[in-house]
Amino acid sequence: MKSEPGDYSIDDLAKDGRTHWDGVRNYQARNFMRDEMQVGDPVLFYHSAVKPPGVVGLAEVVSEPYPDHTAWDPDSKYYDPESTPDDPRWFMVDIGFVKKFPRMVSLDEIKSHPELSEMVLVRRSRLSVQPVTEREFEIIVSLAEGTDG
Repeated sequence: MKSEPGDYSIDDLAKDGRTHWDGVRNYQARNFMRDEMQVGDPVLFYHSAVKPPGVVGLAEVVSEPYPDHTAWDPDSKYYDPESTPDDPRWFMVDIGFVKKFPRMVSLDEIKSHPELSEMVLVRRSRLSVQPVTEREFEIIVSLAEGTDG
């Protein structure tokens, strides 16, 4: 899951303990979150729109997907008049803080590892929510923690 640290950072999640992941307005990212995420799934927390961007910590999915109510609020930047409580178009999950990594794994570092070349992050980096294979997850965590993956 990607977030601009000026909007919501891993430090914000550490302070809050838990948050809802609202505002996803890309159908493919929504589908990943709505259809594939399950309670207990680990989450790589990625800071985007910074130099360098990269994975900074771990979170965990702590709720089932549910309608994103920000789509129904005309004052929200995520408002979508086509989404209604009776026919929601957008969904979100809650995530909980697990830990902040001792070091960021930058996008350049991720791209430099051949085993990570097929990651959705490398191929379609614009998605704010994207799947990661178990092996990709293990490699990134080992890089962040300075252990062999």
